[in-house]
Amino acid sequence: MTALLPVLGSPAKISPDYVRISYASAVALAMKSGRFSREFDFGGINLLLNYDEGCLSDCGYCGLARTRQADYGDQFIRVEWPLVRTGELVDRMAEHEDKLTRLCISMVTHGHAYADTCDITKRIAARVKTPLSILVAPPTLNRHRLETFKAIGVDMIGIGLDAVTEQLFRSIRTDVPAGGLKWEKYWEVVTDSREIFGPWKVNVHTLVGLGETDQDLIEIFTRLRDQQIFSYLFCFNPEPDSRMASHPKSPLMRWRRIQLAKHLIETEGYQAGQFDFDADGSLVHLRASRSAVDAVVSQGVAFMTNGCPGEQGEPGCTRPYGSYRPSEPFRDYPFPPAATDLDQIKAQLRLDEVLG
Repeated sequence: MTALLPVLGSPAKISPDYVRISYASAVALAMKSGRFSREFDFGGINLLLNYDEGCLSDCGYCGLARTRQADYGDQFIRVEWPLVRTGELVDRMAEHEDKLTRLCISMVTHGHAYADTCDITKRIAARVKTPLSILVAPPTLNRHRLETFKAIGVDMIGIGLDAVTEQLFRSIRTDVPAGGLKWEKYWEVVTDSREIFGPWKVNVHTLVGLGETDQDLIEIFTRLRDQQIFSYLFCFNPEPDSRMASHPKSPLMRWRRIQLAKHLIETEGYQAGQFDFDADGSLVHLRASRSAVDAVVSQGVAFMTNGCPGEQGEPGCTRPYGSYRPSEPFRDYPFPPAATDLDQIKAQLRLDEVLG
């Protein structure tokens, strides 16, 4: 069994020869023992570049932020991310390729990140045919580099915009000494990626709970849908020792309604004008029939984990516990919700308040 290295960084244990993988990925590849709270087929493998300096960006909500007071060790988004040799990881992915559905390399803001991502991508593509995504670090990229990613075998591009308004982006992600992240740069990468990779081959991560309004979210879901770009939805989950560690998580009712709204826009063709808001931008009315909305809710798909699809369009990246602790109610489901789950979702939505 591959030896896992639990410490962050001696100089020899950095990318491209070492990467971190999510604990769920390590379990799926039989590199760690463990089980999920409910058994399900998990084939989405998540890799994270690793450097002694960590990520040079400084986002207020992120456990990788360079000014975070505590050393995160092998922890990120509240779960373990073991450090492994890249070569051994590729061997293990090739061995288990028949059950893999999606691979994803997460970049960080670092001077070596682009070259190292290319190196790792080539190693994987030479051995494994599972579709490969990159969650990119826009400050490290330009159009030529995005074109290179496609040429060496990358299937999809993800952009972690997270904050859905320019004001929030600037205050949470760049309003720090030597911040450096730019709203305009992120959208430049979104536009270039859409032109290079094509329709529905780009996704933009959007976070609920940073201080945005429901109206802000509906507007960006519609904007992205109209460009044939996926919006992948995450719920803000405060990271210990981050600048936003004491910021509250979005109420579950609001989160469920935003999940539903995004699905209605992206999958059912709803328009922004079908959602009404109060003076504070909170959703107060949905212009739709109860039967149509109930049918969508009963399918359960709107409440599943957002992630890149597998080769046949099926859910490919179904990472668990990105938005909640295992001991908390599911925020998103890495499998189709069961009947009892759907009963809870319907109660959490309180649709009588926004329909009719």
